[in-house]
Amino acid sequence: MKNNHTILCLLEKCKTMRELKQLHGQMITTAQVKDMISISKLVDFCTSPEMGNLDYAQSIFLHIDNPSIYIWNSMIRGFSNGYDPKIALSMYREMQQLGYSPDNFTFPFVLRACTKIYDSNYGKCIHDRIVKTGFKSDIYVSSTLIHMYVSCADLEYGKQVFDVMPKRNVVTWSTLIAGYVNNNRASEAIKLFKEMDLEPNDITMVNVLVACAQTRDLETGKWVHSRLHQFGIVPTKVNSNSKSNVILDTAILDMYARCGSLKLAREFFNDMPQRNVVSWNTLISAYNQYGRVNEALSLFVDMCIAGVELDEVTLLSLLGVCAQLGSLAMGQRIHGYVEKTNIQKDIAISTSLLDMYAKVGDTQSALQIFSSLQRKDVTAWTSMIIGLAMNGRGKEALYLFSEMQREGVIPDHITYIGVLFACSHTGLIDEAHEHFNSMKSVHGITPTIEHYGCMVDLLSRAGDLVEAERLVESMPIQPSSTIWGALLNGCEIHRNVGIAERVGNRIIELNPQGSGIYVLLSNIYARVGRWQGVKIARELMRYKGIEKTCGFSSIEEKVFSSSTF
Repeated sequence: MKNNHTILCLLEKCKTMRELKQLHGQMITTAQVKDMISISKLVDFCTSPEMGNLDYAQSIFLHIDNPSIYIWNSMIRGFSNGYDPKIALSMYREMQQLGYSPDNFTFPFVLRACTKIYDSNYGKCIHDRIVKTGFKSDIYVSSTLIHMYVSCADLEYGKQVFDVMPKRNVVTWSTLIAGYVNNNRASEAIKLFKEMDLEPNDITMVNVLVACAQTRDLETGKWVHSRLHQFGIVPTKVNSNSKSNVILDTAILDMYARCGSLKLAREFFNDMPQRNVVSWNTLISAYNQYGRVNEALSLFVDMCIAGVELDEVTLLSLLGVCAQLGSLAMGQRIHGYVEKTNIQKDIAISTSLLDMYAKVGDTQSALQIFSSLQRKDVTAWTSMIIGLAMNGRGKEALYLFSEMQREGVIPDHITYIGVLFACSHTGLIDEAHEHFNSMKSVHGITPTIEHYGCMVDLLSRAGDLVEAERLVESMPIQPSSTIWGALLNGCEIHRNVGIAERVGNRIIELNPQGSGIYVLLSNIYARVGRWQGVKIARELMRYKGIEKTCGFSSIEEKVFSSSTF
């Protein structure tokens, strides 16, 4: 008995598999390997994810004559967390075949294995067994069952389990809310949260805030934020001593940013007692997304001053800023930084680099990056095709599209925008019609307003204004002022006042806010000496309070020191 106690104490202090094997050997030589408590401790250590060894655990298990339910559970738990969860399911079957009955610990472990391999059908068999054995009222078992269903995208079954539970805890509620969020049913997640009759925890709130961000539900997002103030969980100017959770704070920041409330997002960011790289990236990405590139750049400089290490998301946002600003020098600096790090192996970064070079007009650098990519996905091909088309190299863009198809890469709707744009700027009408028709017939892509815009622009530039007008009139979607504007631009090029008047009336019905359409109409009338038309166009601008937009030029200014990267 004394020896048993010594072995148990040593097992408690064991830190490595080497030490454990020595103890196992001692147990064998002293016949303590028959002691169920000691052997249970041995199996527990071997199945622990941090220090264990599942192969060794299995070798021990196979030599146990009559393993206890506890040992079966330890083995199932180990394999459900390990490299092959299917072994956990096999052990679960074997356990029952040998006459052992699973308990309330067995089910969560085996359900976790189903979750890892996304096998809800096997999970349903386990669900039946749970009902038959009377464990459906166990809150831990039911919560794990819900998690399995929602992880396998079987939300209806998950909700059914939730609805029949006699008692629920915050984990149960949070699990189902997270399931809705992760399966793109954010509105239902918000609705469920509003029905919640328990005080939520941080995980619940993070998921609800993500749901608000996904649905752009600013009103509910503000309500959630105010509730967090009441709980003293988030920082305020008034209460600087309030608790802070950087993950929860960043979820609030992301909610405001994605809802387009950048002023509130910046105010909250400034009040955050702790910020991590995700917090900085969230606001920089939001500024970039909403076209406020100078503020994104300024915030990036602050990020560097704060000593925060850049990651892939930071660089993707910065490359987007460079593309919008046309800042080649800054883009080259970022490229240099990428080359010095392991990030250069990332296809998203490489694609963003070639996209940036293409948008600032350096197609040669873009092509070099494209050629160096070991794996080219549809995004990389599309970026390069659009880059060439934008820079007047339409025939090369179309050749690259042919290469893409030969490589077996399936184009998407954005690829076809680039292809049609290339046709438009090289005057290839027949090729454009061919590609436009093959979008749906070959790849099942329904043309969008952007594709129609490219076709109308091509026909209008080529002088086939009647066909262009007919195409606009036949569109299955409502033409925008941009579509009509492309046709009107063709009317100016080819001095067709008759069609221009009809098009002008259609555009005015759409009540465009910019001055471009009215100036274009005025110019068309002026070219053919229709001064009354010029006067009407200008009076319309005055009546609507629209001022002519002034042209401007930009210069690239040094905004950060050489030590920024």
